[in-house]
Parts: sequence; structure tokens; C-alpha cells
Amino acid sequence: MIALSLAEIAEIVGGHSYDIPDPAVQVTGPVVIDSRQVEAGSLFAAFAGDHVDGHDYAKRAVAEGAVAVLATRPVGVPAIVVEDVRAALGALARAVVGKLGTEVVALTGSAGKTSTKDLIAQLLQRHAPTVWTPGSLNNEIGLPLTALRATAETRHLVLEMGARGIGHIRYLTGLTPPRIGLVLNVGTAHIGEFGGREQIAEAKGELVESLPGDGIAVLNADDPLVRAMASRTKARVVLFGEADEADVRAENVRLLPNGQPAFRLRTPSGCSDVALRLYGEHHVSNALAAAAVAHELGMSVDEIATALSEAGTLSRWRMEVTERPDGVTVVNDAYNANPESMRAALRALAAMGTAAQAAGGRTWAVLGPMAELGDESLAEHDAVGRLAVRLNVSKLVAVGGREASWLQLGAYNEGSWGEESVHVSDAQAAVDLLRSELRPGDVVLVKASRSAGLERIAQALLENTTEGEGAGR
Repeated sequence: MIALSLAEIAEIVGGHSYDIPDPAVQVTGPVVIDSRQVEAGSLFAAFAGDHVDGHDYAKRAVAEGAVAVLATRPVGVPAIVVEDVRAALGALARAVVGKLGTEVVALTGSAGKTSTKDLIAQLLQRHAPTVWTPGSLNNEIGLPLTALRATAETRHLVLEMGARGIGHIRYLTGLTPPRIGLVLNVGTAHIGEFGGREQIAEAKGELVESLPGDGIAVLNADDPLVRAMASRTKARVVLFGEADEADVRAENVRLLPNGQPAFRLRTPSGCSDVALRLYGEHHVSNALAAAAVAHELGMSVDEIATALSEAGTLSRWRMEVTERPDGVTVVNDAYNANPESMRAALRALAAMGTAAQAAGGRTWAVLGPMAELGDESLAEHDAVGRLAVRLNVSKLVAVGGREASWLQLGAYNEGSWGEESVHVSDAQAAVDLLRSELRPGDVVLVKASRSAGLERIAQALLENTTEGEGAGR
């Protein structure tokens, strides 16, 4: 964070100082909410959670080098006390971003946010100093923590914005007003909370509504609900996609034998070929979105194509592909799941398995529940099970309770008989099954909503592999 004195911070957040011997002392390190991440010069923000109260770690944070604590009560060490730590964190982020004047790029969407954010970051950091959201810290706490990592040298601030209801994105854009806003898609993630895709579109569109008249709204030309957001913004609209009207589009899209996509990137300033290191055709749309942002920020089409072709995965458990020494390939995509991302992952698995099946290997879809689908849950899980059969996935392993049974039911009704699909109760049962049946050449996809914790399956399957073996293929 840019250096600010404790007196300045107290004024910004409307707090009262306690046990601070010198208000002129500056915060020069990061703002953190985990005392284990404290560095010299940090500000420790104490949140009271359901199981852990950060206030209990205030003394430890100061002992480790924190200058002070942002808290809701005196804690016996230097502290700025406020009524609401979350609101104070947001106010501090708003003030810091306002002082810096950095270019803020914000993005949202039902699927692909984190992968696209990672691509944008890898493109823009070639161009100028860039700070971006780590992982999926895209809420009212994670976003200001990311913004507060910016310094006077930061030129680009790339912020992922998530929403679980109307008004959430409007709140986030108020903290860090973007000039460039990107909307990827409107799907069914969290549809149980929103009530329908139209409500999701209303929430996602808050991003483009926040843009200034000299801003840029980057919209998916292939998604009608996103494309319609052009009428909700004062900003100039740039379209990306495979549609002929897209300003930045993909031509000659194809999947290479290993499941990695390639295409011809066309922009208003020219064309260049791209061969992604990521897996699955769904990443073409993500790459086009990133290319559109980078093009608007001055990168040439050749620079963009080169950067896209060299970009990898920055965030954990998102189509992480590792080949074991025995020839089994494990695809860990277990960070999260919704119907759109589940279908994309299955198609990627089918593409990756083409060569494997020709050589006698098999494809395994180890799938768990997709959360927060409300009344659509049965139909969506049934549809995913059916799709696995239609894509000729060799083995479906449905992991968990009721939702997993719906996955298997869909596969069964689509024509999966005998041992082609199986329902197991938990992650350990899946691991036991896979360890007994996997053979060289098999490709295993592991995917579910984060709450299911299926990353444990992928990790167990890789426990005895050489560190780094095949990673990032």
C-alpha cells in the first residue's frame, strides 16, 4: 500500500485511535486479515468470524510487525477502532485508489471470471506494472484488500467482482470505480439465490452502469443477455466473441489433439495466431475478453497473441493438468462448478481423451454437486450426467449425496449401463475406487462446487508423484 500515517488512516475511516504513541507512524506494508501474513509495516484488519475472531490475534499481529490493528474495540495494542471493519476497509481502498489514479479494470460474469482475470493480468503486466485479484478474492473484503496492494508504480489494477445478489457489484464499483468494465456471460451460477437469469443479468449489468462517459464497456457479443447491456452504459462499447459483429473475435477455432485450443485472433488493428496453453474450447472466449481489454490499453495484436500463447494458470484447482509418472493424467478443476463450467470441463475432458482412448486409455469424470441452483438443481445435475454419456466419457463417478444421485440418474437415463457410471458416498470412496481401477493412459477430471471439497481426490491421486511432474502441460 502507499504509505499513509495512522492519523491519516483514522481520518479516512472515521475511526478513533487507541494506544497509539505516535499517530505519524506510517503503514508501509500490506493490509492483511490473517495474522500469519503480517509483514513489517502492515495494518492488520481484525474480523470477527463464525469460528475465529481476529481481535484475539491482534497482539500476535503487532508482535510480528504490524504497525496497528483496524478493530471494532480496543485490543491492548495500537489500534484504530471503527464501528464496521468491512466498511472501513472499503473506505480506505476508495481513498487509496483515488490518490493513485491508476487504471482500474473490473470484470464479472457467471463463469470464467478468475481464468479471464488471470489472462488479463498476464497480458497487462508485460505492458506496465499491474496488480490483480489473487485467486477468487472478489467480494467486499477481498476486493479492497487487492486494491490496497497497489502502489504509486501500479499502472493497471485488475479486479474480479463477484455477486450473490442485486446491489453487490454496485457496492464494489463504488469502492474502486473502474474505467474499463468487462462482462463475460450470464449463466446459472447462484441462480437459486438470484431467482433467474434475468435477475443475474440485472446484477452483472451494474458493472457497466458504473462506467463513466469516457469509459469502455467490453461485452460478450455471443451472449444475448450481456450484449443487451450496451443500452445500460454511457461508456463506449467494445464487443468480443465469435460473432461477425465482434470488434475482437476468433476465427478458425480448433482444438489441438491435447485439448488445447488454437485460433486466429482478429482485432481492429490486425490479426495474429494464438495457441493457448490452457485446456478446453471455453477458454477461447476468455482469451478474447482479455485480448479486447489489452487492445484498448495499447497492446499490439502481435504482443497480445504472444502473451496469450504463453499464459498459464495462476489460480489453484482450475483445469490444473498433471501427468503422473505412470501415464495417468489428472485434471484438477475442483475449485468450483456451475452448469456452464461443468459442461465446458466435460467437453475439454472429451477432447483430451481422444488420443488417450485411441491408445487404450479411458476418460473419467469424477463429479460432485453444483451448489446454489435452487429449483433448477435436479434438472441441471440430470443434464450434466446425460452430457457425460453423450460425450462418450468412459466412466462417470458421481460423488456425494442427493445431487450426485441425480448426476448418475441422468447418465443412466441417457444410456449408461453396467459399470459406466457409479455413485459413491464421499471423496475417500472415490479415491479408493480410482486407485484400484486407474491404468496408464487414463485421463481423470475432478470437478464440483467448492463446498464439496473434491480437490482432496485430485491431491490423493497425485500424492506419490514426483513434484512438478507434468505440471502446466
